[in-house]
Amino acid sequence: MSGQDTYTGLGQYPSKYRKLALKSWLRLASIFLIIFGLGYLGITLFRPTSKVALVVDPRLESKFCDIPHPGRPLIQYVLMVDAGSTGSRIHVYKFNYCKDHAMLEDEIFQQIKPGLSSFDNDATGAAHSLDGLMEVAMKGVPESLRACTPIAVKATAGLRMLDQVKSDRILAAIRDRLTKDYPFKLIPKDAVEIMDGKDEGIYAWITVNYLLGSLGSPEHKTAATFDLGGGSTQIVFEPSFEIRDPVKGGPQLAAGEHRYEMAYGGQNYTLYQHSYLGFGLNEARKKVKQLIAQEASDSGRLSVEHPCFPPGFREEASTKDKKSEVTIKGVKKDSLTPATQEACYKEVRRILNKEAPCAVQPCSFNGVYQPPLDQTFAENPFYIFSYFYDRTYPLGVRDEFKLSDVKALMDKVCKHDVALFASKEQQEEVGAENHYCMDLSFQYALLRDGVGMAENRVVRSTRKIKDAETGWCLGASLLVLDQNRYCNSRH
Repeated sequence: MSGQDTYTGLGQYPSKYRKLALKSWLRLASIFLIIFGLGYLGITLFRPTSKVALVVDPRLESKFCDIPHPGRPLIQYVLMVDAGSTGSRIHVYKFNYCKDHAMLEDEIFQQIKPGLSSFDNDATGAAHSLDGLMEVAMKGVPESLRACTPIAVKATAGLRMLDQVKSDRILAAIRDRLTKDYPFKLIPKDAVEIMDGKDEGIYAWITVNYLLGSLGSPEHKTAATFDLGGGSTQIVFEPSFEIRDPVKGGPQLAAGEHRYEMAYGGQNYTLYQHSYLGFGLNEARKKVKQLIAQEASDSGRLSVEHPCFPPGFREEASTKDKKSEVTIKGVKKDSLTPATQEACYKEVRRILNKEAPCAVQPCSFNGVYQPPLDQTFAENPFYIFSYFYDRTYPLGVRDEFKLSDVKALMDKVCKHDVALFASKEQQEEVGAENHYCMDLSFQYALLRDGVGMAENRVVRSTRKIKDAETGWCLGASLLVLDQNRYCNSRH
């Protein structure tokens, strides 16, 4: 027997047939593993319910839940265009329905200048001016949700003061362009309109109290809102009166257009609101300059130096009756005294028309009824926005302060000496804007003499609460979702 046969006999080497069987088994096992692996990979990559497919577009997902409230879509977008007097802005709101009501998850904001009213007779140009904002919307909203995303364009004070024929043409051109050139869904009612000042104020109030978590609470510790725009200003608050005897009666909010009733979260709210058209910051400037020019003209002067303006300022202003023009100049440095510094505030206060007849007592200014703040709204938070913020924040007045701080800032600015400000940024800010003294004088007069705020009242001013803009747009969007359903539960 050879050596090989000996080893074979001892079982050290497999036979020819055993080798063939082993090779066949390995071949079958390899084929099985390859088929199984390819099948598993294909299922993972291509099944529509896999996690890979779901995370492709984060705009379709919520950071707070994976499953929406029954009967609701997980994600709902709303587009709100604010066509103001100085420019137009778009808010692309992303809401989730992790609960039974819409919850704000994210926001995209973009603004452009000038405002729609600047286009005057060019309605087509006004409509095309919004194209840049609409491109922001197209990028922000996923394609699968665009057809069920509601959009509204709400014009405010600028178009309110434009000729009605011109403003109607602008609005019609915008509606036509949105309908024909963009995939979004116009809201069923008043999709493109000049918004009533009352609604603007109410929407802002809803926004703030929604973000603060005040709505729906039985304590009714809601915040007041005072929004100073370019053409108008709106105040809204929930006054608190003594408990009224159903038989004897008692203090309560007077009837009228200022009374606004709404329900939210199982609670009923009776709000006081008023929009002062013509008392926005830009319109106030015009009124003050007309008053200065009229007084100079009445005394036979063609030019006048005024302490509302810094040295070097010069501007032609028409009188109120439009019959003549007067050159308004800034005050000279050697003419400044404590009395002249106070003169701007006294001049500005006059445009509030505090002496106007008051049909329903008590009145704020210009003959407008308003419950007194110190008696009906003494404790709750008070938020002031827009130009209030723009004129105070750059000069060091931060989110929470007293009205007396506004007075101190006004006195400082009206000395017309940029060296009084510590930082270079603040010096440049004051030096670049000739209307700072007038603007702050108007704001202080509006709060103190207009609506009757106490000097020691704490107010808050901010652009955002919980990273959301504090204007009227969010409140309007919440009501859009409350009144209609858009995307269905399959989206």
